[in-house]
Amino acid sequence: MEPLIKRGGTVHHPRFAALDFVKYIGPGMIVTVGFIDPGNWASNLSAGAGYGYVLLWMVTLSTIMLIILQHNAAHLGIATGLCLSEATSQYTRVVPRWVILGSAMAASVATAMAELLGGAIALNMLFRLPLRVGALIVLAADIWMLFSNSYRHIEKWIIGFVSVIGIAFVLELTLVHVDWHTAAVSWVAPVIPHGSLPIIMSVLGAVVMPHNLFLHSEIIQSRQWNLEDDAVIKRQLKYEFADTLFSMIIGWGINSAMILVAAATFFTRHVQVSELSQAEQMLRPLLGNGAALIFAVALLFSGLSSSVTAGMAGGSIFAGIFGEPYDIKDSHTCAGVLITLLAGVAAIFFVSSPFDGLVYSQMLLSIQLPITVFTQIYLTSSEKVMGKYANSAADRVMLWAIGIIVTVLNIALLVTTVM
Repeated sequence: MEPLIKRGGTVHHPRFAALDFVKYIGPGMIVTVGFIDPGNWASNLSAGAGYGYVLLWMVTLSTIMLIILQHNAAHLGIATGLCLSEATSQYTRVVPRWVILGSAMAASVATAMAELLGGAIALNMLFRLPLRVGALIVLAADIWMLFSNSYRHIEKWIIGFVSVIGIAFVLELTLVHVDWHTAAVSWVAPVIPHGSLPIIMSVLGAVVMPHNLFLHSEIIQSRQWNLEDDAVIKRQLKYEFADTLFSMIIGWGINSAMILVAAATFFTRHVQVSELSQAEQMLRPLLGNGAALIFAVALLFSGLSSSVTAGMAGGSIFAGIFGEPYDIKDSHTCAGVLITLLAGVAAIFFVSSPFDGLVYSQMLLSIQLPITVFTQIYLTSSEKVMGKYANSAADRVMLWAIGIIVTVLNIALLVTTVM
């Protein structure tokens, strides 16, 4: 794969017409995959099955937080031509740098383990394959996609996968009766039912993922531009925000659909759901074989696409340690991708159960996320790094507030998990 951006060399002066926004859709969609990964599925289904529609507001709130943080990460890539890993290597001291980037690599491995496990669970649903065999099949598909396709081709694959997931849940919604009035109120009216706090913390605290912040700052540079031209940078920022907003709204819709289906199917029948395989088994007698098949296929595409992006993030982080952009033909990027995916699948062979694997991965992400978030805020607020594109005072207040909220939620989730 060619580097995502040629730093130096050919100067690009893109034209911006009314429909040019369509050409910029892609980076945001790749990041959205992490917002609809198998971990989110489990939380959303538990929320809908346990509390009906009333927790839909947490999808709205988490989406708003995600849009702001992901836009800020992309802002770094556009303004500097550096991804978050490269900027960390260049602008932080040696010891903090290794703590930040070393823990980020570990978080990417933990993420890959969870995503590979999600794909394996889907293959078990569809073909009754053992989870470890399924994980190896998903791993092989990931490696083929990453090493035999250019970034633009991967982008198209991911857009296709997200489309399949979205269509699958639209089809699921046609099979159930949704109370749309109650749903509309619940999207904007925060309610915390008794006993729901662990699920709320799980969704709100885990929706922002460290690897996605690193990844977005890298892949936003796939549309090459002239970094010396302020007008071009400003246009890039505008179109990037539109891409991020559009993509995250799609993620909001898919996550909402999961809760709606669970509420209309399981909550109304007083059926509790705590695992993905359990949800598929319960859908079959309630809605028929077709609904269970659609669910499993969508989960497979979710696990496959999110594990691909976890591998890309690992490659970007590892290459950034050496001050290099993501380039699958480069040895450092290649090593980062393979470390992330192979270590992720190896971890599946050592955990005692799928549930334990997801718990361990969530614990590691909860510990690492604040490190990434506050590193990003520090870099994007620095005039030395960003020049005149550094965060404004209002931006800093908003980002620090979100960073603190996400950190508190992740600490609370970690404590809840350990206890």
